[in-house]
Amino acid sequence: QVQLVESGGGSVQAGGSLRVSCAASGYTYSKFTMGWFRQAPGKEREGVAAIGYLDNTAYANSVKDRFTISKDNAKNTLYLQMNSLKPEDTAMYYCAATSPRSFEWLTLVQNDYNYWGQGTQVTVSS
Repeated sequence: QVQLVESGGGSVQAGGSLRVSCAASGYTYSKFTMGWFRQAPGKEREGVAAIGYLDNTAYANSVKDRFTISKDNAKNTLYLQMNSLKPEDTAMYYCAATSPRSFEWLTLVQNDYNYWGQGTQVTVSS
């Protein structure tokens, strides 16, 4: 059974940095497409970043050049390094996994993902 467990959330001031992690188990981690999503109160869940089988990446425009997605296949762990954080980055952050449609396939669409973690809260104060 696929399990995803996020950690590393917390509170930080604007301009600061934070790294969230997602420990995966129950499947061949390196072969999946992985993504980070976030949901702020009163808003829909949105895709933040994704990383594919070939370590190719995609980012939402709102986080490009500030956030970096990466994975450590040996540790079955996904990361999201967040720099230059803004109050509007405040949200619950979720990691997600899905079987890729091709080696290069990436998606930031939540309906394309089959497995989800419980989330970790990130709060950025001004």
